[in-house]
Order: sequence, then structure tokens, then C-alpha cells
Amino acid sequence: MSQPDPQAHPVPQHVHQAQLQVAAALEKAEGKPVDLLKAPWADVEKSVVKVLGGPFQVNNPEHQTVALGVAGAFAMRLIMEHQAFWFPNRDSPEGATLGFPEAIIMLSPFGAAMDALSQAKLGRLEDLAADIRRSLGQARFGTNPAQALGGQSQKLTPVDYQRLFDPGFLQFVVVDPKKATTTLETKPDVLARDVRNALNRAQELPAEARQQFEGQIVQSLQRLDPSKSLIEQAERAPRLAELMVHLFATVNGTGSAPEDFWHDIVLPLLFIGTPTSFPPLDEEELELYRQGADPLPLFVDVVPHAHQAPDEGLLGAFEMGEIGLLHPGFARVGALRLIRIDSTRIKPILAGFDANKLGGAVKAFGDAVAKAAGKEPNETPQGKEMLHASLTLLSDLQRGVATGQGELCLRRLTEAEAASERALGAVRKGLQGSLIIT
Repeated sequence: MSQPDPQAHPVPQHVHQAQLQVAAALEKAEGKPVDLLKAPWADVEKSVVKVLGGPFQVNNPEHQTVALGVAGAFAMRLIMEHQAFWFPNRDSPEGATLGFPEAIIMLSPFGAAMDALSQAKLGRLEDLAADIRRSLGQARFGTNPAQALGGQSQKLTPVDYQRLFDPGFLQFVVVDPKKATTTLETKPDVLARDVRNALNRAQELPAEARQQFEGQIVQSLQRLDPSKSLIEQAERAPRLAELMVHLFATVNGTGSAPEDFWHDIVLPLLFIGTPTSFPPLDEEELELYRQGADPLPLFVDVVPHAHQAPDEGLLGAFEMGEIGLLHPGFARVGALRLIRIDSTRIKPILAGFDANKLGGAVKAFGDAVAKAAGKEPNETPQGKEMLHASLTLLSDLQRGVATGQGELCLRRLTEAEAASERALGAVRKGLQGSLIIT
């Protein structure tokens, strides 16, 4: 089989390895190489059946590996034909999704391979490829969707897709449970009417943002079954149901920030507290500082926690038993982006948080490290901004939990959604006349 170069077309390493593993298994079964990139899928399927040893079993790990290898080959065919690309996507089972430069089309090759193998019809991948070919052809002769990203007819990139679709940002919100239940158990046409009325009242909302809300939110609500409540259709439209809860029932919250920032810096600072002394740094850590390392990551790395954090769990801060559903109806949704957090354990830790004292402790640590390293303190605009952002997020979280106005929830969102929070706030303000809000 002709092997793709993973460096020429960056492929998730586990997908690439599964593709190589499947190619080797097919060659062993047939006694000759099987070209996964060129052979008709019907021929590939005959060889795959021999490797599987029987019908495809969705829950069999070995069969899942075969599906992942087939997915890698399917993706590479699309990469070679359409210059498609992988981009990180936390919602995808394989941790990445395939995007296309000439039209906004997202594809999970693993999901496509699993469906085709489950039906014993690997030829369906060619049908899917034909559909993509047709959609891209229509895009070439129509308006380029990339224009929506900046008004220019330019090709989309993995960065564009990640910004639009990868929920890599996190935000803590306080949700009024009664308003959330009322929202979710309301019919979508009622919600659509309320949102449209709010848009009319939100005079500070730019016309372009108002049109986007109308097209993306109101019309999406109107496409749902008007005879059923929103929560009854959450499996069909999970992101819409979560957004309506956030829009109608959020009463407090933090700003949003990348998941890694919360995990690596912000929440560890909360558990560290306000130390009055610091452990000595070894020579390797001092050398990092001499080379310009910011003191904040070093502070988080070497200063022990004053409050015990879970050994495992969400963001290194929440036990798995502290995570729950905001509404029982969400149990039918596979990948939730809005989850309830039991704040009982973390509430007293937040109550003791003091932004000024913690900021002073970080500065004192930086001065101590600078003295030990024999150089001036490393103070950079980026470092100051990172510390300010951390303290602001923790202050927001402290305030939200202390109010006791509702349930603490964690919301995952994309970078594009994070950028639209101000517009969402304007719509929420316009909803004050809604019966759900009152």
C-alpha cells in the first residue's frame, strides 16, 4: 500500500498508527498488500471481513481499531482529493474532525467508518465522498462560505475550523434551576418568539449580530417539532437546548478562558491559597528563570497546595461524583457541554480566596526566585496579563458561588462562542420581559 506522509498532511498520531496497523493486518490476511488509498471500498471490505473474523461488533476494541484505520484511509483520500485537513475537536470520538477549505463541511471519518462497517456496506464511504464532492462543487460556483469569517473570499484553515467548532474554552455559570427547567420544558416556538422579541428590544446589538441570532437561533428553534418541549428534543439539538438554558437561566458567571489555562494555572492557584513561605528551587528551575521563564507557572509548579485537590477528576479540581445533569432529560445526550457542578466542597475554599493577597504572594515568590537566580525579576506584559486574568476569573467564580442564586455549572464553548458572549448578554437583557425570566 502506498503510505501517506503524516508530516505532509498532519494526521492525529493514533489515527495514523491504526491505519498502518490495519494495512498490515489486511496484507497478512490476503498475502499481498491492499492499497487503502486507491482500492475500491467493495474490495477493501472483502479483506476487512477476513480480519474481523465475522460481523462487525461496535463494542469490540479490536474492531474499533479496524474502524479507526479505515477512517484514517478514508480521510486521507479526501485530503488528497480536496485538500481536506484534520483539526482538533474535543466533541469528536477521535479527538479531531475533518474540515474542508472551500466550504464549511465537517466530517467524522471514524463515525462514517463505524456506520458503514456496522451495516456491512463499506461502499457507503464512496457515496459519502460523492456527496462531499457535490457539495464542494456547488460551493465553488456559489458564494464562498469563507467570506462569513471576514468578508474575503479566502480558503478556510484548520485554525478557522477549530475556532468555530472545537469547544476548547470553559466558563463557569450560575444557573437558576427553576428558570432552567421552565426553559427546557417550554415549546420551541414559544422560545423562538421570546428570543425574537428580545432581539427587537436589544437596540445596542449590532444589526449583523441581530441577523445572526435570527438566522442561527430563532430559525433553529422554529425547525424543531412545535408539539414537543425543548428538552424532549435535546438529543436532536443538544447545543441549542444548552444555549437556551444559558440565555434564559444564567444569573451569574465568570469570563471564558481556554481549558488548559483553567487546568494548569487558574484552579491550581485556588488550591495553593496564600503561602507565606516558598520551597527552594533546584538548579534546573533557577536556570529556566534565568532564561526568562515567567514566575507564575513556576509558582504553580513548585508551591504546595494549602487545600487538597482531587488526585483525578475534572480539571484537577472536581471529583467525578460532584458532576451531574442540570435536567434529567440531558441523560439522552451523548456529549454535553453544560454540566452541573456540586460546589459544596469548593465553596469554603473560594470563601477564603483573596485576590490581593494571592497576587502579592506571587510577586513575593518572583522576587525570591530572582534573588536566588541572581538576576532582576522577570516582569513581562504577558506575565502580568496572565496573573490578572487568573485573579479575575477566580474572583468571578468566588462571587458567583457566594451569591447562592442557583446551581454552579461548567459550560464548554468554542472560541467563536466565547467572542459572542457580549452579544448574548444584550439579548439576555432584552429577555427581561419574558415570562420565563420573570
